[in-house]
Amino acid sequence: MRAATPIHFQNVTRTWPQAGGTVVTALDDVTLDVPAGSITGIIGRSGAGKSTLLRMANGLERPTSGTVTLGGDDVGGASGADLRRIRRAVGMIFQHFNLLANRTVRGNIALPLEIAGQRGAAVAARVDDLTRLVGLAEQADRYPAELSGGQKQRVGIARALATGPRVLLSDEATSALDPETTRSVLGLLSDINARLGLTILLITHEMAVVRQICTHVAVIEAGRIVEAGETYRVFSDPRHPVTRSFLAGITTVALPGFIAGRMLADRPQGPAQAVMQVTFIGDHATEPMLSRLTRDLGLDVNILAGAIEEIGTRPFGNLLVALDASRAAQAAATLEQHGMMTKVLGYVA
Repeated sequence: MRAATPIHFQNVTRTWPQAGGTVVTALDDVTLDVPAGSITGIIGRSGAGKSTLLRMANGLERPTSGTVTLGGDDVGGASGADLRRIRRAVGMIFQHFNLLANRTVRGNIALPLEIAGQRGAAVAARVDDLTRLVGLAEQADRYPAELSGGQKQRVGIARALATGPRVLLSDEATSALDPETTRSVLGLLSDINARLGLTILLITHEMAVVRQICTHVAVIEAGRIVEAGETYRVFSDPRHPVTRSFLAGITTVALPGFIAGRMLADRPQGPAQAVMQVTFIGDHATEPMLSRLTRDLGLDVNILAGAIEEIGTRPFGNLLVALDASRAAQAAATLEQHGMMTKVLGYVA
């Protein structure tokens, strides 16, 4: 396993002058750390700047200002032999595969090695290893037209790994695939990350992709990073409206309509129920905390909705509950003492 490599974007801005003296800003003062060995997802809408940011990591785009470093190398400032050396350490997976139709699976995977000047038995051995790694040993002599979309993307992944990179970039690698094939390809990327210790930086517009494999996530909007951090933290406590809008498309927990229609923002006079969101993270996701509230505090807790899912390999759960508003603070304190997160969403008289 090669040493994992971090990527660091420091105050990166990218602009293009336009006719008439106007300027288009694709990235605006972006600072982001991609931890070594992580799978970091950049999520944003079309035109948000995510592709420009990704292309900064291998020097296909240069910052107008700011720096991009890969390990100890200044990518944005490199040229000539230094830039070629850096690019050999970065593999790239494309949305539409970019395979050569007149080359077999073997030929496509061998191409980066041939460009690097390698020939003969060493290339053949490397290609054989990679076809086995991506599950295509039996398809090695087929042409792209004979492959499914998922198989084509596996060829693209093997080709990106051919020169032994330290970093793997993924440009919407699953957006052209069906959901089942997407899960399979993402599982392969997760396995490669674990086996080879690569740093993987991917861009996507699908939060479900981030949920399945990313250890870290950054949300980009109008060229700026609006939220970033470990994926389970961002999912459990989204702080920016853009992040919440992305999460709304995949959440499985919502208030029943008859509760949502009656809910008040402020606690009313007299008896009332507090509607509370309880978020379970990691090992806490399977603890019987609500039964403890009932047993230890004598609280009646009504479960309104809930689900336990996985973010990467970590369990993550959300429950929406109703309980006596006069004791909501006590319940929240008890839950938070056990590592859970709580939020009172409103009240019902």
